[in-house]
Amino acid sequence: MLQIEQFRYGDNLAYLLHGPTGAMAIDGGAWQEILAFLEQHRLALACVTNTHRHSDHTSGDDHLLRKTNARFLDCTAFADGEKILIDGEPVVVYRTPGHSKDSVCFSAGDILVTGDTLFNATVGNNFSGDSRGFFESIKRLMALPDNTRIFAGHDYVRDSLAFARRLEPDNSAIERFRQTCDPHFLYSTLAEEKQINPYLRFNEEPIIRLLQKHGLPHATEWERWQSLMAIE
Repeated sequence: MLQIEQFRYGDNLAYLLHGPTGAMAIDGGAWQEILAFLEQHRLALACVTNTHRHSDHTSGDDHLLRKTNARFLDCTAFADGEKILIDGEPVVVYRTPGHSKDSVCFSAGDILVTGDTLFNATVGNNFSGDSRGFFESIKRLMALPDNTRIFAGHDYVRDSLAFARRLEPDNSAIERFRQTCDPHFLYSTLAEEKQINPYLRFNEEPIIRLLQKHGLPHATEWERWQSLMAIE
């Protein structure tokens, strides 16, 4: 089973997925820390890739490629469902358009690296303009097992929880997550996201009542998603 390491650079989060001998860097902006970890644990970097090609996620790619024998895997060229093997263990690619047209997520066991598609307690901005595609991407991720651990591309958790609490002030799960999440190894389970993330709660009665109160369309899942995305 692959393990995951998390590295901060600004509010961005970089990752290594690794086994006993090999590793895969995802959004490796913290390239110096990643190289130090590889050396300390005697790991060979097999490949470098990204959740999408926005510059804040690709800034470490060239450094890692120059310093190692890793190969570059262009996220724009991945097929949906493609598997990348690290020490014989599969990392599965999910194409998740929405934040950007080229957004992908990487799944390995209970690990899901989501980039800017799904954050802890919120979702990414819809820079692609493909609202329907974004909605379908989120629904696809929601269908994964509840014990799936969400490792996002940024630490926006403080502001995201404040916004979620503003929408649902009586939702005790929001404060519970705030108190228990570890800022030094930040993730949430999908079960927690379904309790605290308003953009995953479009079928929950408190959210439907909120949309009714604001006079926003709410008859279907799609209408509720669009209405939530419009709330500021």
